[in-house]
Amino acid sequence: MKSFDIAGELRVRRLGYGTGMLTGPGYWGPRLEPGAAVAVLRRAVERGVTLIDTADNYGPGIAEELVARALHPYPDDLVVATKGGVVRTGPNVWHTDGRPERLRAMCEASLRRLKAETIDLYQLHRIDPGVPAADQLGTLADLRAEGKIRHIGLDTVTVAELEHALEITPIASVQNRFNLLDRESAPVLELCEERGLAFLPWFPLGNGALARAELPEVARRHGATPGQVALAWLLHRSPVILPTPGTGSLAHLEENLDAAGLVLSSDDLAALDGNRVA
Repeated sequence: MKSFDIAGELRVRRLGYGTGMLTGPGYWGPRLEPGAAVAVLRRAVERGVTLIDTADNYGPGIAEELVARALHPYPDDLVVATKGGVVRTGPNVWHTDGRPERLRAMCEASLRRLKAETIDLYQLHRIDPGVPAADQLGTLADLRAEGKIRHIGLDTVTVAELEHALEITPIASVQNRFNLLDRESAPVLELCEERGLAFLPWFPLGNGALARAELPEVARRHGATPGQVALAWLLHRSPVILPTPGTGSLAHLEENLDAAGLVLSSDDLAALDGNRVA
């Protein structure tokens, strides 16, 4: 599996694992028995995953606790990324909160749940429109200076927001929605390529909407599933893309990770590149 150096120093294999599906519907409560969730996380690392993507509001708190239960003490080559900046109050109900005191409290709570002294990649889950971006990013920069986080990332930003953020502080990654069927964030991806930033696409499998257009035909040619083709397309699309598909199933985990070995031809890519919604 090919690798990428986040911020030029955190080397990860490009196909990672996301923990959202370890929580219940709407990212609320548990989805699995703890032992089953732990088994999925450990198997991901056994298969060579070196990037785990989580968030404080998955559960809330549950996903981070499961990461620590399964993987702490962390292998030297494992990068754990988490997110803060939103407060979840129910299934699929959450609110941005980028006040400096709240961001600091969220980060410190994540450190405790993850049993970590430093968070490798701390991503602002959303920019709070009610708080100056300089205050939000300045707080994360302070936490970085204190050694509580190593690198700063952003989630769901426009090109203008990313450019503004880069004027305030170094940014290591962006996590925007992007998949074979939804490429609205392509301009943000292009800016990430120009600046050498990691791009973590969320909903990399298209939220289940993959059985259309050219996907089944390409999958049949390779003896693969549409989901594997969708992940392989992302890996072919740009060297800065780091997909982190989530699942609570060991079988689905194996299927997803096997996509790293799928080599798409120029004809495959031409067919898939015409298959889009946005």
